[in-house]
Amino acid sequence: MIESSYVLGVIAAMGTVTFVLRALPFVASRWLHQHPIVSSLGQFLPLAIMTLLLFHSAVGKATEDPEGPWPELLAVALVALLQWRSKNALLSILVGTGVYVLLRNFNALGTGLLVA
Repeated sequence: MIESSYVLGVIAAMGTVTFVLRALPFVASRWLHQHPIVSSLGQFLPLAIMTLLLFHSAVGKATEDPEGPWPELLAVALVALLQWRSKNALLSILVGTGVYVLLRNFNALGTGLLVA
């Protein structure tokens, strides 16, 4: 059996490490804002992260589905078109998500809207 003092020590150590890691950006914010590497990362990293998340989720779901990647491709194309035309991220995200959910649910119900 594990001693309770050991368990409490481990919990305290984990809590301390968690608190320090979460407080570090606030403590070092002045230095982070002035550092050129952080500034350059802030320019392209959000787009790169969103692109990787999109690619990972679309490819992962498309390879699992026997009907193919059509709902993912249609939703991504619609979001890209809406974003290009309207420049409204909220509208693009909401419409793309809604179309994707509708297409997935209709295909799951067996209506096969996208199946040839």
